[in-house]
Amino acid sequence: MRVNRILLSSSLIVVALVIQVSVLARLHLPGAVPDLLLLTVLGLALVYGHVGGALVGFAAGLLVDLAPPADHAAGRYALVLCVIGYLAGLVKPESGQVRSATGPMAVVVAAAVGSTLLYAGVGALVGDTAARHVGLSGLLFTAALYDLLLAPFVVPAVMALARRAENDPLAETSPGKSGDIASGWLSGGTGLRIGGQRNGLRVKAARARVARAGRIKGVKRL
Repeated sequence: MRVNRILLSSSLIVVALVIQVSVLARLHLPGAVPDLLLLTVLGLALVYGHVGGALVGFAAGLLVDLAPPADHAAGRYALVLCVIGYLAGLVKPESGQVRSATGPMAVVVAAAVGSTLLYAGVGALVGDTAARHVGLSGLLFTAALYDLLLAPFVVPAVMALARRAENDPLAETSPGKSGDIASGWLSGGTGLRIGGQRNGLRVKAARARVARAGRIKGVKRL
């Protein structure tokens, strides 16, 4: 990962963790806690791809495992977010633009449900049966609901910041894929190459006229 990706990802992960632990966890909402860290990982994975998403997810999960007041085995949430980041990165749009909000919202719901199930499954493997006593169905519903309500305010902002960092002059990006990936979340996305194609056609037409003029002059000189 490039330096700008590491700096941006680290900053966003730390801010998300602080807000989640100091604010969201103290709201005492019924069921699950809104997972701001998960949404941050999803936003970065949708820009960085599956490899970057897996690395960001592992780092974010490991920070949660080690940060107080962690009450589970270290590495448990790191595995969960690593898998979620990898899978979310697989659905990264090839064109760099999100056509509508339906796809990202479906990713958020799937990630919320999948992370809860995976966390409970890993806990069952290591002897943690807390999910059975809390009620897994209620956790799945509330986790999906809270994350879905919070996603429109978090994921587009994270994607916009990541895309801006990717547009750094030193970054190795393709000119055809430099559109704002977050704009499609709210506006449906618009093509950014139409103007460039028109300008190219105008230049080609002007060159063709100059070439024809040169040929006509040559004939007259003969």
